[in-house]
Order: sequence, then structure tokens, then C-alpha cells
Amino acid sequence: MKIGIIQQANGADAATNVARLEEKIGALAKGGAQLIVLQELHNNLYFCQTEEVERFDLAEAIPGPSTYAFGALAKEFGVVIVLSLFERRAPGLYHNSAVVIEKDGTIAGIYRKMHIPDDPAYYEKFYFTPGDLGFEPIDTSVGRLGLLVCWDQWYPEAARLMALAGAELLIYPTAIGWESSDSDDEKQRQRDAWITVQRGHAIANGLPLVAVNRAGYEPDPSGQTNGIQFWGSSFVCGPQGEFLYQAPEGEDARVVEVDLDRTEQVRRWWPFFRDRRIDAYGDLTKRWID
Repeated sequence: MKIGIIQQANGADAATNVARLEEKIGALAKGGAQLIVLQELHNNLYFCQTEEVERFDLAEAIPGPSTYAFGALAKEFGVVIVLSLFERRAPGLYHNSAVVIEKDGTIAGIYRKMHIPDDPAYYEKFYFTPGDLGFEPIDTSVGRLGLLVCWDQWYPEAARLMALAGAELLIYPTAIGWESSDSDDEKQRQRDAWITVQRGHAIANGLPLVAVNRAGYEPDPSGQTNGIQFWGSSFVCGPQGEFLYQAPEGEDARVVEVDLDRTEQVRRWWPFFRDRRIDAYGDLTKRWID
């Protein structure tokens, strides 16, 4: 399967951000992409740097304006598109949601971000209710997609449950970057950890993986921090964690070919699923073992 990834630096005008995404989707589709993955909350600036009730006005229904607009593109170009949207489910109830648009323009499925962070400049708990749809892959014309979002990427349990439910590909739309006060060594450790943990999910589950991150600098509107420099560095790896493509820190749009059939062979060589001790893992459902 040929997968298109779009790593973009956004500005304050949502219409411009979306227009740029639409142009890149068209170019990737013409370049042979069958599946196109966008970064987390791709329509706007990353608004979670501050806690402001006015920001809830950015949320939209699903289906809604974005699913209609990108659905038309999916149908025009015959591609499957993974969106990342600020979902308004009901008054006072909002989610950070990934939506898969089928190549006929319809919604194939929704995943609501399960793990919600609350860190300086990442005040997501103020905006998002934790997901309630579980870890269920989404069936599409290009395969069963295991959608997870950003903070989910640090949890091996999430990737494992997607794999156990039959996902053929793990996908992570992401928004992560550096705070300027961190040392260069600390910045490198953070990005290396982000890459390494996701490659570990690919290896442990014998699945290819796509991680698409934001790029560019976005200031903190409150001035309390120096803003976020999103580090880009999106990548695609195979079921042994091998890099199939690594993006730079800046903007990038690329088509990467992934062999979904390799999962079968890799799992024969490394039969992790055969050797799991499911009789001994009950304590994993506990917060802590005293």
C-alpha cells in the first residue's frame, strides 16, 4: 500500500491551513497514494497551549464541515483519508477524534483519543473528554486501520489491543514538540524517546506504523511559556521497526510504500502472540501493585 503523509506548519487562519492540506492531498493522490494521513488537529493552531473557553468554538460535529469537505476530496481522488478533528459531540462534551474517510467520501469510522495529557502548554484535559469507543480498528478498502492519537503513543497497551483486534497498520496523528528552555541534549532525548517507543509498538506487534507530527513554531498566546517548536520528524516503519521513511523537522509531504503482507512472515519468525502468558497478566488492569 502507498501511504501519503502530510507534515505541516499551521497559521492562525484555518481556511488557509485547510486549503494547503487540500492541495497536498491532491498532489499525493496523483503520486499514487491510496491512504493519506494528516497530523493531529490539523485545521488550526494547537490551541491547547492555554485554557480558554472561547476555543470550544473551534469544535465541530461529526459528520460536519470537515468530513464533508475532505470527503469530497477523498471521493474525487479515490483515496482513504485520516483526519484529526476537535469534535463537538454535545453541548459541553468534546473529544479529540480521528476520523477515517473512505474513498467514496463516506465516514468509515471514528476513534476518540483515550489518553488525555495535562502538561504545561498541553492542557488537553480542559478541552477533551477521554474517548469511549475503545481500541477498535476501522475497516477500510485499504485494510484494517488501528487509529491512535498522540499521547496514546506512549502506552503499549493501546497498540497491543489494536493489534489483538486485528489491526493491520498502526497510525498516530501527533502534535509534539520542544519547549525552548530545554537543553539541546534534553530535546534530543525527548524526540528519540518518541520515535523509539513507537518503533517498539511496531516490533512488539509485528505491524507497520505511521506517525505524522506537526511542524513549525507556534507561540503561547498567554506568554507564560516560549511556545512550542513542533519537531516534525514524522516517520513510517515496518513490522521490525525498520525505517521506511523519516521526515525532516520542517514541512513535508511524501508517499511511502508499505508491504502489509510482511506482518505474516515477521510474526512467524517472532511469534510473540503465541508466547504471551495471558494467564499471568491480570495485574495490568490495576493502577499499581502494592
